[in-house]
Amino acid sequence: MGHPHLPTTEAAVAAVREVARAYNLEAEVTDDIGADQTSRRSSAGAFAVVDADGALPHEAFVELGGTPAVTVQVFPEDDAKITVDGVEFNDIPRDSVPAFLRSVYGGTAHVKGKRFPPGRWLVVPLPGDETYKELIARTMLSSWLVRSTRG
Repeated sequence: MGHPHLPTTEAAVAAVREVARAYNLEAEVTDDIGADQTSRRSSAGAFAVVDADGALPHEAFVELGGTPAVTVQVFPEDDAKITVDGVEFNDIPRDSVPAFLRSVYGGTAHVKGKRFPPGRWLVVPLPGDETYKELIARTMLSSWLVRSTRG
C-alpha cells in the first residue's frame, strides 16, 4: 500500500504534527536549514550553505510528548530516523513516517521475543506488507516495551 507522498521536510513535519494532534501529544520541532547546519552534507562543499545544485537542505528533529518516548529526525534525503523508547529505526522512508507513528501510538507496534537465538525485537507493522523490526538491547526494556510484549 502506498503512503501519501511527502515531498519536503516541512511536509513531513506537518504530517507528524497531524498525528500528534490525533493522539493528543505535544510536538516540539527544531529545524536546521542549510548545508552548514544539517547533519548530512553529502553534496555540499566545505563551509557551503547550499548544496552543489543550489538547494537549501532542510532537516528537522521532532520530539513527541507522551508514552512511549518518540523522536523523529527527518533528513533532506527523503528518509528519517525514528527512535521509540531508545530503539532506533534508521532509513525509514519519509512517506512512511506518519503510518509508522500511527502504528506505535495506535497499539499495533509490539515487542516479539525469541528463545533461539535469544532476543527481543520491536516490530512496527504498517498498512500493506511493510514492517520494520529492530533488536532491543536487554538494558533498554522500558515499561512501555514490556507492556507491548506479545508471545
